[in-house]
Amino acid sequence: MPSSSSAAAAVRTQRHGVLLVATIANPPVNALSAEIRKGLLRAVEAAEADPEVRALVLVGEGRGFIAGADIREFGKPPLPPSLPEVCNRIEASGKPVVAAIHGPALGGGLEVAMAAHYRVALRDAKLGLPEVNLGLMPGSGGTQRAPRLMGVAPALDLMLTGRHLGAREALEAGLIDRIAEEADAEAAGVAYAQQLLASRAAIRRSGDSPLAADIEGARAVLKKAAADTAKKSRGLFSPLKIIEAVEAGLDLPFAEALRNERQLFLQCIDSPQRAGLVHAFFAEREVAKAPETRSARPRAIGSVGVVGGGTMGAGIAVAVLDAGLPVTMVERDEASLARGRANVEKVYDGLVAKGRLTPEAKAAVLARFAGSTDYAAFADVDLVIEAVFEDIEVKKSVFAELDRVCKPGAVLATNTSYLDIDAIAASIARPQDVIGLHFFSPANIMKLLEIVVPAKVSADVVATAFELAKKLRKVPVRAGVCDGFIGNRILAKYRQAADYLVEDGASPYEIDEAVRAFGYPMGPFQVSDLAGGDIGWATRKRKAATRDPRARYVQIADRICERGWFGQKTGRGWYLYPQGARTGTPDPEVLAIIDAERERAGVKPRKFSAEEIVRRYMAAMINEGANVVREGIALRPLDVDVVFLSGYGFPRYRGGPMKYADTIGLDRVLADLREFAQEDPLFWQPSPLLVELVTQGRNFDSLNHPAD
Repeated sequence: MPSSSSAAAAVRTQRHGVLLVATIANPPVNALSAEIRKGLLRAVEAAEADPEVRALVLVGEGRGFIAGADIREFGKPPLPPSLPEVCNRIEASGKPVVAAIHGPALGGGLEVAMAAHYRVALRDAKLGLPEVNLGLMPGSGGTQRAPRLMGVAPALDLMLTGRHLGAREALEAGLIDRIAEEADAEAAGVAYAQQLLASRAAIRRSGDSPLAADIEGARAVLKKAAADTAKKSRGLFSPLKIIEAVEAGLDLPFAEALRNERQLFLQCIDSPQRAGLVHAFFAEREVAKAPETRSARPRAIGSVGVVGGGTMGAGIAVAVLDAGLPVTMVERDEASLARGRANVEKVYDGLVAKGRLTPEAKAAVLARFAGSTDYAAFADVDLVIEAVFEDIEVKKSVFAELDRVCKPGAVLATNTSYLDIDAIAASIARPQDVIGLHFFSPANIMKLLEIVVPAKVSADVVATAFELAKKLRKVPVRAGVCDGFIGNRILAKYRQAADYLVEDGASPYEIDEAVRAFGYPMGPFQVSDLAGGDIGWATRKRKAATRDPRARYVQIADRICERGWFGQKTGRGWYLYPQGARTGTPDPEVLAIIDAERERAGVKPRKFSAEEIVRRYMAAMINEGANVVREGIALRPLDVDVVFLSGYGFPRYRGGPMKYADTIGLDRVLADLREFAQEDPLFWQPSPLLVELVTQGRNFDSLNHPAD
């Protein structure tokens, strides 16, 4: 019979014979709101106060157990009771507590489950401690209970990667006690609790056991984890705090180790990295909401065509195949088509070789892949993505064929990185169906998809592009039409700043090192060598006729390209790549070319510190980002942030360039620009938007929430 708790309460309690079942109900994911925390405390107290109740079962309603903290409470003063208080009260219960898990049990949700004395999970359970992804760490006992249940090494892996475990892996790790045969979590929890009572199972508190049986072995694991983390995480704060908390648990009594964990957790809360990572988390969700997705319904996409089988076309084909859709590829001749098919197959062969795909699964995917040398093969497809050479006349000729053969209502997309999509759309009879889908290479791996919106496109085509991005598991960002859209337009500016630095006295190797120290995985000259220097060279030649004659132009990269040094694919570029090496070594001949170019340009070189390099690099990026927002190419500053987080390697813990600008202060950025403008007023001209915001005492984030 129902208890006195109201049926509408966040945690409902109901008697099942000698069991009290507490059902957590906070749709859609049972996030740990203050009401849920209060309800869990009440449930434990109700179970202990009722002499007829012999055990308590915790279960989540709807999609899962508990998916973590309530994001609606982020940034607000904490309300009692705290989650550590709730978890400690669950563990201290004088009657057995069973957590019955289905769907997500993540973050604080898993900490609640670990505080219970026993855990049973359905096969669809997903268990994880992903706080590290938000610059945080488990703060409600996770760093102490997980190692006691799983062992130090598996618990560290769970917390430092933020990955999720399925039910089978969680059982093998010791994180849960059994996988239920029942299809219903409540039935599974009740059955397990009844069995435990029948066998007179003791209350089993994880805090009663030592963190590790082999203390010295655990210390060795922690030492290695600290060294690996320092190398991999490039300055991240919270991973080392997780290790510190676990290590403290080897020496401190359990209650003290919990208090220490909470202090370290609060340090993470106060870290600017946490603010950057939380901004990134929300921004990635916000970019999926474009005006057109609210105003129009997407067209149905049941099949996709791809024009071109090169690296990009094949990568796009793989991304679409992985989404479960059939793909038809068209190439200009049989030899090119065979290469395109081979490029697609190579990706799946690699997965088979790594044991991530069976040969049978590969065959099933490729059964959805067809090829042709005739555009007529696109007669029935719902969407075509063109991925041919970056030349507007070539692309217009492709679109003329698509206009001729594709059915009415088919979406016609171009994967151009820079070119004028309005001009491409205007070249055919159905401009309303033309959109830009700018994938990033490799297209089957990179998350970013710039959805470029030309002037005459229909709203439902834009909505269709966002729906496709969702199917492809991409991060979509809406962009307006201009040379380079959001990402490549801004890239061109900060790459110019890097070129100026080289001519003025910094080596490309010093610049790359400074940018890596800032948190990027690679510096701009390493990226150029990876992408191929010929790509940027072709762009510079294309723009030469329209270049402002007053603008400074550094010719060093041209001198390197003129020698046929295009980077990794040619064995040398800015760096040397002997015997096909993936990591480059500095090239004395490149330094000699730089010296000669400085002399030709009449530049007297000077030294730059790493801090000066980063100031110039970031000022150029932020300033052009402000211009992109001001012109409406990006809807909001957060759209710029997501482009750089998802497609350009910007350090996630800094939140993106516009968030970083807010963090250091827009007045400081503007002061830098004005200082640099004394050398080159044209290049370093401050964005009117930046000047306006500083004058008004506002920041970029104020433009992300215009209604606030």
